[in-house]
Amino acid sequence: RGGRSMKQGWTYKKLGEVCDFRSGFAFKSSKFTKSGEPIIRISDIQNEEIDESNLVYFDPKSYKEDLSKFLIYPDDILIAMSGGTTGKLGLNTSNRKFYLNQRVGVFRENKKYLDHRFLFYFLHTKSEESLRIAAGAAQPNLSTAQINSFLIPLAPLSEQQRIVKRLDSAFAHIDELKANAEKQVNEARALFQKALSKAMEPKEGWEEKKIRDVFKIVGGGTPSKSKSTYYNGNIPWATVRDMNCDYLNKTEYSISEEGLHNSSSNLIDKGEIIIATRVGLGKVCILSQATAINQDLKAIVPKGNNINRNFVYYFFKDKAKYIEDNGVGATVKGVKLKFIEELDFPLVSPSEQQRIVSRLDSLSKNVKALEENQRKVIAECDALKQALLRKVFE
Repeated sequence: RGGRSMKQGWTYKKLGEVCDFRSGFAFKSSKFTKSGEPIIRISDIQNEEIDESNLVYFDPKSYKEDLSKFLIYPDDILIAMSGGTTGKLGLNTSNRKFYLNQRVGVFRENKKYLDHRFLFYFLHTKSEESLRIAAGAAQPNLSTAQINSFLIPLAPLSEQQRIVKRLDSAFAHIDELKANAEKQVNEARALFQKALSKAMEPKEGWEEKKIRDVFKIVGGGTPSKSKSTYYNGNIPWATVRDMNCDYLNKTEYSISEEGLHNSSSNLIDKGEIIIATRVGLGKVCILSQATAINQDLKAIVPKGNNINRNFVYYFFKDKAKYIEDNGVGATVKGVKLKFIEELDFPLVSPSEQQRIVSRLDSLSKNVKALEENQRKVIAECDALKQALLRKVFE
């Protein structure tokens, strides 16, 4: 069953002919424990490795089945078989053994025909195809039959090992480029944070006031989810999940006028500052449009006209770690309203506020330019990897 000819000594074979592939066991979530034997779920495959931070466990005595065939050994290659990350690959780089949960698959190559790393690289060329095969359903799914039907171009084993060696070397250089770009950004962020802290340090002649004396703190709320007429209106409604930017210009949800008036939510004006006091402690945004907020957020609205909103934004940026460190709560951390009210705010002249803001804006712009450059470098590096893989496998 040799398949069709390619380069001299190369052949096509179906993956199932040279590799044993199997999917996992349907472990019951009701039997998950905090200790025992570890289970690998789709969510545990992160950055092509096994992330052990959120593992679940089970007691082997709670199952009658022979589960030994679902063991994952060191260096095993895994693949996600359903959901939004269908086709995602992982490698067990630890020395531990795990058990394979349903909708996660594991590859075991026939070492007479297939080099382990050669297989791993080949599978990287199939991720997009996997998603295309799995598309069309409400939730993408890959079957064992589909995976076994992948055609893999097979070189002689010695040639596979030579190719792997060259790819390993090339990818190491590419990863070094990515790491250097990331290092530059991290160093720039650290320098910005240092400049921010220095800019906000109390100085001679500065007057300090409590937040409660200078600002009105406005809370939010959530309209009843049981009232469909309260949602999908024309009012943006912000939650912590939306606070991943400096200027908040869009929200995942919107509410109606009816929803706003029949809840404790408040509409905050464009240009005002909102902070998270629960869940995402330390997050701060400037509103790019009038936005309603939920109960996990607070708007910090100046009582007078002599407060620069960007200065307030940078003040809370500087206080982010302090606020986060003072969060309380067993599962979800938060800070009380009184804690925010008691923060010391530097009440300096409008001209001094503007001078500080201009300096920090300039530094922030440089950091963002580096971040954009890093994104381009990463995209180009990833494209180069895919080009090298196509060169080998196509």
